[in-house]
Amino acid sequence: MSTTSTDVPMHDMIKPLSWLLGSWKSEEATGVYPTIKTFQYDDLVEFSHVGQPMINVSFIAKIGDMMKHRESAFLRFQPNTSNIAYIASHNFGIVELSEGTYTESSIHLESHTIGRMSFGKEPQVTKIVRDIKLLNPDTLEQTVSMATNKTPMTKHLYVKYTKQ
Repeated sequence: MSTTSTDVPMHDMIKPLSWLLGSWKSEEATGVYPTIKTFQYDDLVEFSHVGQPMINVSFIAKIGDMMKHRESAFLRFQPNTSNIAYIASHNFGIVELSEGTYTESSIHLESHTIGRMSFGKEPQVTKIVRDIKLLNPDTLEQTVSMATNKTPMTKHLYVKYTKQ
């Protein structure tokens, strides 16, 4: 369910990334990592706004009917630049603060801070790199790479989405 209201004007600062707004459903989603078996999953992401100079983000990943991952986040814009920040909370107990840049059809983000709950299980996530690209008006692609205290930076997720 979208929190974007057609009655709320879009803030000028988010207009360059207005192509993100809406719901996107995975048509292809694969998870890989050296320490786990490769897996396929379903992913739904929603980008919305409430008139503020940020985009609200919600990811829901499932395998079959089983919820596997949730992520709630905000994309914040640095005024008068192409710099962007991603502030996210993950349901497995980390918070991510990433920064990067955007263009008219892509976003590149690298974490500079990963907060972790004290009783989280090993391995510890130490860095996340995220690339989001608009392939055409109805197709979005996301690649997420990850490093842990046991594994160097490695591609972890690839998702191709279709706009709903």
